[in-house]
Amino acid sequence: MASIPYNPELSAVDGKALSLPTKLHEWVVTVDHKRLGVMYIASSLLFFAVAGSLAALMRTQLAFPDGHFLRPEVFNRLFTVHGTTMVFLVGMPFFAGFANYLVPLMIGARDMAFPRLNAFGYWMFLFGGMLLYFSYIGGEGLAGHGTAPDVGWFAYSPLTERAFSRGTSTDYWILSIFVSGIGTTASAINVIATIVSMRCKGMTLSRMPLFVWLMLVVSGMVLMAMPPLTAAQVMLLLDRYLGAHFFDTQAGGSALLWQHFFWLFGHPEVYILVIPGFACVSEIIPVFSRKPMFGRAAMIGATIAIGMVSVSVWAHHMFAVGMSSTSNTFFVAATMLVGVPTGIKIFNWIATMYNGKIRLDTPMLFCIGFLFQFLIAGLTGIMLAAAPFDWQLTDSYFVVAHFHYTLIGGLLFALFGGVYYWFPKATGKMLSETLGKWNFWLLVIGFHMTFDPLHFAGLLGMPRRIYTYPPGRGWEGLNLMASIGVIFQAAAVAFLAWNIIRSLRRGKDAGNDPWDAWSLEWATSSPPPEYNFAVLPEVRSSRPLWDLKHPEDPDWKYE
Repeated sequence: MASIPYNPELSAVDGKALSLPTKLHEWVVTVDHKRLGVMYIASSLLFFAVAGSLAALMRTQLAFPDGHFLRPEVFNRLFTVHGTTMVFLVGMPFFAGFANYLVPLMIGARDMAFPRLNAFGYWMFLFGGMLLYFSYIGGEGLAGHGTAPDVGWFAYSPLTERAFSRGTSTDYWILSIFVSGIGTTASAINVIATIVSMRCKGMTLSRMPLFVWLMLVVSGMVLMAMPPLTAAQVMLLLDRYLGAHFFDTQAGGSALLWQHFFWLFGHPEVYILVIPGFACVSEIIPVFSRKPMFGRAAMIGATIAIGMVSVSVWAHHMFAVGMSSTSNTFFVAATMLVGVPTGIKIFNWIATMYNGKIRLDTPMLFCIGFLFQFLIAGLTGIMLAAAPFDWQLTDSYFVVAHFHYTLIGGLLFALFGGVYYWFPKATGKMLSETLGKWNFWLLVIGFHMTFDPLHFAGLLGMPRRIYTYPPGRGWEGLNLMASIGVIFQAAAVAFLAWNIIRSLRRGKDAGNDPWDAWSLEWATSSPPPEYNFAVLPEVRSSRPLWDLKHPEDPDWKYE
């Protein structure tokens, strides 16, 4: 498993330092999976900063009753672009970035199965994101003053029909998701092909790292979930331009048809977003607990079960539309059933930590935060799975709080843990532990200040997607606290950004394996060479690097 040290600042031809335009050109035309992974993650962090800024504007508007900071039409555009960006341009590329960078290294391969398809997927995602934000310029045509889509991230009909939507902004929303979805699908196909066909000698399915297993499952879910959304986008374009009337209720279409198509994608999408977080946590917790993963086979089985059950629960978002009691009963049962394998995972992570020699470095802190917050998100999800409870709270801020607990309290904390864990591998530099802990605690404080009160605002009847509210409803203090929490979250992100910049410039050298881990990505240099491994490795267990470093430890000598 030896490798040749690699300096990315030097030319492979003459050893001279490359000029800035040359280095930039190399990144633009690259098909190296590691560079593409870094580009995915960097792009998603940029979109995260933009979408977070939009959220801060909305919270400023809602901090006080009868607010006039934003006009109502501007507020509608902000929550549409914010939600669309967070789901499609932050969560999805984070999955693609981690998968692209780590899967070949973890399975002992030199690259992805289809390097050019890999690059194509990234640029399609980026072009789709640019289309969304170009709507601010071209949403009413280049002759107009511009607008952005204002239909919500799930774009319910009839808001998306031409008669109800201003200009062409909705078309930019449709095309943005359509184009970025092509990139996501290409990435998923590539991940599956790489895992199935490019594992090194001895890397059987039973020996694959949990990270790779979970990425395999989530890639399969992408291939199942994206076609309904793509079909719905095409049908919506036909409605808007060719008079097809699939979703136009005034011409005999069905608005509920859009909901069925969208949520056939939308609910598996929640797990498509959060399973990569599971993957990061499943690698970090055992390393920082100094114990093997408890119930490894159960963890894999639970992930497969989540992938299978999640495609059958889409209509739990539709309890309030008037479905039959039989349909409601089925989707209540299916939604609660998906909580079983999720609970198994939480139990496995906690059991791994139990009696372990826990190191509370920054990656582990983020994983512990993830466990606590995702547990609460799961409990409120079970509450919303009960149809009568959902009837009372659907389209309220309780749902907003639940969703953000899942994707911010769960996914974002797990992904930040992954950034701190694998940053040394990608750059050869350690992130500052001091700045990392500031990042963690400010994010914890800000997150709970913002989203804990919103549960109670929803229980008190505050509907989502309102741009202001009258005084005297009992919502004032809750909204003010939620808005103050955004300041702490922004400060936390600023600490992360400064930590990355500072560490890249003068961070401590990481070495090849700073965490004393056991999976193959730590067997090569930091950062890895373009070819990953000078000699392709051969593995004999599920923890090959640990076996090499600790041949005297019998507890680790199993398949």
